[in-house]
Amino acid sequence: MLTAKQKELLLLIHHRVQETGVPPSFEEMKEALDLKSKSGIHRLITALEERGFIRRLPHRARALEIVKLPEALQDEAPPPAPRPAFRPQVIEGGRSTAPGPLPPSADAGMAVPMMGRIAAGVPISAIQDHSQDVLCPPDMIGQGEHFALEVVGDSMIEAGIHDGDTVIIRRAHTASNGDIVVALVEKEEATLKRIFRQGSKVSLEAANPNYETRHFGPDQVEVQGRLVGLIRRY
Repeated sequence: MLTAKQKELLLLIHHRVQETGVPPSFEEMKEALDLKSKSGIHRLITALEERGFIRRLPHRARALEIVKLPEALQDEAPPPAPRPAFRPQVIEGGRSTAPGPLPPSADAGMAVPMMGRIAAGVPISAIQDHSQDVLCPPDMIGQGEHFALEVVGDSMIEAGIHDGDTVIIRRAHTASNGDIVVALVEKEEATLKRIFRQGSKVSLEAANPNYETRHFGPDQVEVQGRLVGLIRRY
């Protein structure tokens, strides 16, 4: 038999793995179960492991595998709808070497200004001066203003965004939960993360289990734009 908290945690892990392929962090588990410390989560995970419901995978951060579910839980309501998933439209391309705007061309693509570097990890400066242009396929660019940023870091690697990639951003000041955005933190530092809002809390979530989700107040984070495409050079 499982306790109510053990069942709640098992379902939480099961649903998150089904949605994203990655279990929640200990901090997320603690908040979801309304526990005061992570030690309570450690005890619950140990109990579930001892009872054969989950398995911890060695040498991998946040690596939990659901082995089985109790019969009573198999009939539970289905998990919430999966969060919007970014499927990067990756093209092999290069950057122009000359500064200044490029004319749009049906063959070469649409010119988008490169505005600097963005951290997929610890935030660094971004939204800098227009230095050069990136050519994008016309079908990648929709309505509105767009700009490009070079990715530094690996915190979004499980969303298909690698260090050195160029992300194409549509300028926007709002986003839905689960969107990958350029977020300006405390008006100083910018980062590329999934954004979630719950009440007055704003969370910036990485797509790499080695990075913890960061939580902020409503006035600490400004959305600068939403991810619409990606260019990778080989």
